[in-house]
Amino acid sequence: MAVKTTTLQDGKIGVIEVKGSLVGGEETDELRNAVADFVQQGTKKLIIDLSKVTYLNSTAIGVLVSAHTTFSKNKGHVKVCGINKNINNIFVITKLTLVFDTCETREDAVAGFGKEN
Repeated sequence: MAVKTTTLQDGKIGVIEVKGSLVGGEETDELRNAVADFVQQGTKKLIIDLSKVTYLNSTAIGVLVSAHTTFSKNKGHVKVCGINKNINNIFVITKLTLVFDTCETREDAVAGFGKEN
């Protein structure tokens, strides 16, 4: 599993691209650390791209919810994109669709931020 971070629009939007399975341990620590880095940098808009994630468990859900909470406390916003059918089912069952703004693609997420201040 790998976590890749990038920034868009002159550092105004942080992007975390996750690959593989998110099932706890090192990979969720990488995701947690990437989120913390963006918070430290003062980033207010974050996209978590799950298009290359094959599976996630409750530990990973906890990290995603924690990211959302941390950004909200800092007057930021998190969007999740690239959710496949299986992960979407998990989001629906756990009602995370009510918590996160979900977008089909990273481009949709960026465009969605453009409509906000």
